Amino acid sequence: MKSKIFLNLLSPFLIIAFVACSFAEEPANNMTSSSPDIEGTYKLVSRKMSDGTMVKPPAIIGLLTFTENYRNFNVFWKDDKGKVFSYSLVSEYKLTENEYTETLLFSIMNDEIRGNGLNYDLSGETRTAVVKSENGHLKFNPPFDPPVLTFMENKIVASSEGMFEDTWEKVQ
Repeated sequence: MKSKIFLNLLSPFLIIAFVACSFAEEPANNMTSSSPDIEGTYKLVSRKMSDGTMVKPPAIIGLLTFTENYRNFNVFWKDDKGKVFSYSLVSEYKLTENEYTETLLFSIMNDEIRGNGLNYDLSGETRTAVVKSENGHLKFNPPFDPPVLTFMENKIVASSEGMFEDTWEKVQ
């Protein structure tokens, strides 16, 4: 008798749990649960130049954050003559298994090294890049930046052929 009463009391909770599970939210950005999760904050820990030279903070500083829908990217360095390069970007993005689509909200580049000075971009332009999955790693080239990003468990490797390879570690 007691078990019958217990089951009658428990039944509504089981139904609620079943209904809640059936309406469970999809993984962020429409990625499958087996795909790497790109959300988080990453700190630039090193840059390997094309000639093999290693550059580390404070000579180069960078922070990159992916939220569920937004990307915030900041990088800064000086050359051996003391000229500055800095680039900041804020964008909205959508990531699927096959595409990375990004809408630029704004970017600011200061390129004293090549003599270009300040450049602001508030175009709101949208671009798309192909997403590949290789050896369990997610790989794509953000459409507003030259490096190819390879996402691993807790780091990103950003490669710009003939220029550099950056290593970013997840800090949050």
